[in-house]
Amino acid sequence: MKLFVVAAFLAVVAAVPSSYKPEYKAPSYPAPSYPAPKYPTPAYPAPAYPAPAYPTPSYNKDNKYADITVTSQSDERNLDGSSQWSYAQSDYTTREESQVQKKMQGVTYDSYGKESYGEVLGNTNKGSSYWISPEGQKFTLTWVADEAGFQPKGDHLPVAPVHEYELPVAAVHIPFNGKGYKIY
Repeated sequence: MKLFVVAAFLAVVAAVPSSYKPEYKAPSYPAPSYPAPKYPTPAYPAPAYPAPAYPTPSYNKDNKYADITVTSQSDERNLDGSSQWSYAQSDYTTREESQVQKKMQGVTYDSYGKESYGEVLGNTNKGSSYWISPEGQKFTLTWVADEAGFQPKGDHLPVAPVHEYELPVAAVHIPFNGKGYKIY
């Protein structure tokens, strides 16, 4: 029976003429026109701080280092993580530095903050720098930075005083055969 109803419905739908089109037209409305908004010009208050008392710097005339140029420069980065770079200037200032990655013992932290002690990758750096002061004094600084820390060396760096005298020893009370005390 259901099949008969479905077949009858399809027959009625197929019998409808193909030229049947509804004659519905959507209404059209004119576009609204609004006047342009008129906003007042904003008035900003004066800043609460005074204008600076110094003049604008002029770098054109007063630059006493304008004639110093870089005479050589190199920069090398390697796939193993090591690198080295250097430069030299026309005023004889030089600097060079090299870095190597190295396995060291250190503390690591996992994503939960738990610390563990083991091998970690770290950088060891070596470098040197040379310059001449405005007074004409020549300075050379070399350094190493590794698992022992930063270790600079140079004749111009201060040196800690050497402790040369023996400290006095205070009297010590030691038990003597369980009877009384002997003073040393």
